[in-house]
Amino acid sequence: MADWSIVYNQWVPEEQTLREALCTLGNGYFATRGAFEEVNAEADAHYPGTYLAGGYNRLTSEVSGKQIENEDLVNWPNWLPVAFRHPGEAWFHIKNVDVLDFKQELDLKHGVLRRFVHFRDSEGRESKLHTRRIVSMANRHLAALEWQLIPINWSGEIELRSALDGRVINSGVARYRALASQHLELLEQGEHDEETMYLVVQTVQSKTRMAQVARTQVYLNGKASGVLPQTKIEQGYTKHQFKLKATKGQPIRLEKSVLLYTSRDWAISEPLQDACVNMVRQGTFEESLEEHKRAWQRIWNRCDLYTACNTKVQSVLRLHIFHLLQSVSGHTVDLDVGVPARGWHGEAYRGHIFWDELFIFPFLNLRLPAITRELLMYRYRRLPEARSAAVEAGYKGAMFPWQSGSNGREESQVIHLNPQSGRWLPDNTFLQRHISSAVAYNVWHYYQSTDDIDFLSYHGAELMLDIAQFWSTIATRNKETGRYEILHVVGPDEYHTEYPDSEETGLNNNAYTNVLAVWVIQKALQLKEVIDDSRYEELLTKLHISPDDLTRWQDISKRMYVPFLQDSSIIAQFDGYDQLQEFDWKKYKAKHGEAMRLDRILESEGDNVNKYKASKQADVLMLFYLFSSEELLSIFKQLDYDFKPASIPENVAYYEQRTSHGSTLSKIVHAWVLARTDRKRSWKNFEVALMSDLEDIQGGTTAEGIHLGAMAGTVDLVQRAYTGLEIRDNVLWLNPVLPDEMPCLNLQLRYRGHWIKLNLTVDKMIITFDRGWSKEVKIGVRGEVYTFKTGDQKEFNISR
Repeated sequence: MADWSIVYNQWVPEEQTLREALCTLGNGYFATRGAFEEVNAEADAHYPGTYLAGGYNRLTSEVSGKQIENEDLVNWPNWLPVAFRHPGEAWFHIKNVDVLDFKQELDLKHGVLRRFVHFRDSEGRESKLHTRRIVSMANRHLAALEWQLIPINWSGEIELRSALDGRVINSGVARYRALASQHLELLEQGEHDEETMYLVVQTVQSKTRMAQVARTQVYLNGKASGVLPQTKIEQGYTKHQFKLKATKGQPIRLEKSVLLYTSRDWAISEPLQDACVNMVRQGTFEESLEEHKRAWQRIWNRCDLYTACNTKVQSVLRLHIFHLLQSVSGHTVDLDVGVPARGWHGEAYRGHIFWDELFIFPFLNLRLPAITRELLMYRYRRLPEARSAAVEAGYKGAMFPWQSGSNGREESQVIHLNPQSGRWLPDNTFLQRHISSAVAYNVWHYYQSTDDIDFLSYHGAELMLDIAQFWSTIATRNKETGRYEILHVVGPDEYHTEYPDSEETGLNNNAYTNVLAVWVIQKALQLKEVIDDSRYEELLTKLHISPDDLTRWQDISKRMYVPFLQDSSIIAQFDGYDQLQEFDWKKYKAKHGEAMRLDRILESEGDNVNKYKASKQADVLMLFYLFSSEELLSIFKQLDYDFKPASIPENVAYYEQRTSHGSTLSKIVHAWVLARTDRKRSWKNFEVALMSDLEDIQGGTTAEGIHLGAMAGTVDLVQRAYTGLEIRDNVLWLNPVLPDEMPCLNLQLRYRGHWIKLNLTVDKMIITFDRGWSKEVKIGVRGEVYTFKTGDQKEFNISR
């Protein structure tokens, strides 16, 4: 790996689906996996998926005698197909030739996917193939590729084919393949002009139309060939075919430009009409490439993290930033979409929106806050559905779904397949009510980073107040203890969804859930001091929040129950946790490695993970990830619990021994909470998280879609944990302790309308107040607060 590219120097078929996910190109509007142009979907070999941001559709399947409706991220028509053949022979496919040399490169700096193949066919003919591909960051509707074939030891007639393939289905995740998968119906296909063909499809339930229009041009030896294609139509498959003479040593170059428009777009008359009109305006591949490169350069100017002293970390961090910005970019604004846990890179989790925003938004808040604002509006626009869900469950306020898709209803599966046992099992993870707190947390921290009082007043405060009202009504007062409890929920751990041998679902008093509920209520009460009095009163009236409700909020914020292990300072993950059995970690790690899906393994053995003190991922430790010690201790003090700073390392050590890291997010949390107390172990956890997708440490999951939360989380570890960045009391605090393995770091941050440059080594930090408006900003370093104005630069000694 170089600093700015991911390079594969060998053709390894069994790695191809992983490479396709990692080499996905996107622009925040749509994304296309890095499959080769000549391939179709082949189980466990190739999967050329194209996904539209927010492009969902619902289908009903029969599973175990039940009718189950699922909403999926749709695999749209494949715009990639290009191939060649000799007369009377099969079309080129890499699996049918001898590969003499191979190189594939993902250029992160410019957003270009390149491939070079030197191959020999069964007749002894040698050829070289060079390809380049972009999904334009300059024009969100545009994708383009260049396909150059060079005959090495032969001349003769050949045929070229370029196509739009609408015969695709959703088959990218093996465990979903038995379910209904035909999401598209053909509406139109044909020829627009001599060089341009089109295909129009529609989702069968959501009725979203997509028009793809493709222009194909061929060049011989660097000059326009003058050869026009024949347009041929098969049901759902529109193709251009060329017949031409290949000459030894002379390149044949095909350029293919494709425009994708949908019925969800703004400022169009009709998708096909606008796609055809705009295709006439498209330049050459090189012209499109140059505009695309300039767009990426503008993004990298804002978003790069530069750590020249660790080239391995540097290149992977850039890969992670690259995929984050392909999933959510400036093109995301006004699309009304969320940020999916697996990016727009595959069909895992059906493209749904979870709590991964907690790990993704901090990077965007301090770089591209306009994108965070738009993603928060995705939640705001779905408040009516969240309110209805709360009412149906017997509560007030807004109860957001664990998995969200198009309209904000609960999209979690009713049952799920354990691929290790082949059995369909009940899925109760929808009881993760803590997702609502994540929404409120994201609203508040966006405001803290941006000082966007307009958003907070007109959108954010309504979200926070409604979520606080939900927590106040799901909480019940225990008459014996006088404390409030939250019953029948599931925590972030996910392995524990019920008590052993119990017929009831959910757990009581998950500590993370209860503490977050208190924090939300505290911040909702604090809003009175932040937004205008008149607006605050308007919102109370609109949301039917009475003075009695506010009194109850105050009481809950002081009397919420948090479970602890008996005679201990260890926070119990939930009530009854101490009654569970210890797990034989040594035995199972020896057999399955560290990153185990214990729930699947034990169920396949006839056992149940609910019986054991074994977590999938960080649960209690999420408290130390989301809150500084000062803020967390303040919450416990208000709740009248004697929780001391010295107890934090004890809790970390206790749960470290009982976590399987079955989620890629888990190592990020562990790296974070160890960053100050055990820097060596923190770095080891960081390294595992950093390589989790590149090396597919979970054994096949990345091929179904990258883990966007984990990618963003590793970047945020560098950006905030290792710089000690925290926003508290209207001060941007910095307390950097760089790891020994990464002794230098340069970055810039956008904070409350200003660009701030940080240049760090282990001994020195230079802060440059680069650009912004004239108002002052307070920055705290090592306990001292300094006032910065535009043009200021200060140097600090930060040696340990």
